[in-house]
Amino acid sequence: MTDPLESQRAKDPTAFSRKVGAKAARKLKAQRNPTPGVWFGLGMMGLIGWSVVVPTLLGAALGLWLDRNYPGGRSWTLALLVAGLVLGCFNAWRWVAKEEQAMQKEQEDDDE
Repeated sequence: MTDPLESQRAKDPTAFSRKVGAKAARKLKAQRNPTPGVWFGLGMMGLIGWSVVVPTLLGAALGLWLDRNYPGGRSWTLALLVAGLVLGCFNAWRWVAKEEQAMQKEQEDDDE
């Protein structure tokens, strides 16, 4: 039986050396930067959730205060609750987009 690696080494030893070097470099980088685990993902979901919940609750609280102290024909609670929700969703979207850009940049750096 012939070993496929032996035949590859015999054909082009420099190409084989480059492949081994690239694999070793990838392995060292993976050891330096371990992949995030389940807890990291759950933490990120919590962070994104709170970035939506906090502005929504602050808007509702401010709206309740305005409705109690300055009663009128409009519901400040509903308006500020929706405004807080929109602001929170925009904040979460911006944060996720920033993280995605960072991941893409890191992937491009890995491919080089």
